[in-house]
Amino acid sequence: MAHYAVPVKPPVTPAPAATVVLLRDRAAGGFELLLLQRHRASKFAAGDYVFPGGKVEADDNPPDAATWCAGLESARAAAVLGVDVETALAFWIGAIRETFEETGVLLAYDRDGAPLHAARAAKFQEYRRACQVENRAFWEMVRAEALMLATDRLVYLAHWITPEESPLRFDTRFFAAEMPAGQEAIGDGYEIVDARWLAPAEALEAAKRGEISLRNPTMRNIELFLGAGSVGQKLERLRGRTIPTIRPRVITKDGARHVLMPGEPGYY
Repeated sequence: MAHYAVPVKPPVTPAPAATVVLLRDRAAGGFELLLLQRHRASKFAAGDYVFPGGKVEADDNPPDAATWCAGLESARAAAVLGVDVETALAFWIGAIRETFEETGVLLAYDRDGAPLHAARAAKFQEYRRACQVENRAFWEMVRAEALMLATDRLVYLAHWITPEESPLRFDTRFFAAEMPAGQEAIGDGYEIVDARWLAPAEALEAAKRGEISLRNPTMRNIELFLGAGSVGQKLERLRGRTIPTIRPRVITKDGARHVLMPGEPGYY
């Protein structure tokens, strides 16, 4: 009897993505982070609570990108992420753009060098709607308003790659940033159907009780923020860490799906 090798389908190439953990201090002490619930019809993470973010697009990397990035040059961005100089800034820019589209929060400085404030919120909500229709509208806004993107306020936090066994994969860079004073996070009502501010421990407890659904990378990154302190103190402690690339594997054992993390028994 002839035996034929069963072709192994190669894994899908992960798309570049970027996300931002927005943080704000609480008046009574401690701090909280923003979680957004994705629409249940979403192709990825449907119904889950996630951080603002999404796929990095080609429009996130125009030739003059560095001109509009505060305190960050292409070479430095490339060194931090370990990627090509030509593509590095796109991760920071994509994270800021996606956060603006999904929440209305714009991490940028105005033409006078001051952080954007709610006083100009109405005007920028018109820009937000345009950006949701077409990505290049983001750059039309930046140039028309002479903005500087607050790339200097994003702290590189983590690097996760979706398991090879998944049909939809992302190569995601996680950043963290303090919520700008005077701005408000409001879901777009389309991709995002709920927005909650929770302390890290509260978010993990809510997931344990089944009140919210968190994906593995989200939970692991929330754990990085456990402990006392202010937003500023926590970001300072996280700044400059060595960031490992984390790529879980998915196996099926006894009919059940198991996620293996690097270093765990059976990981390959």
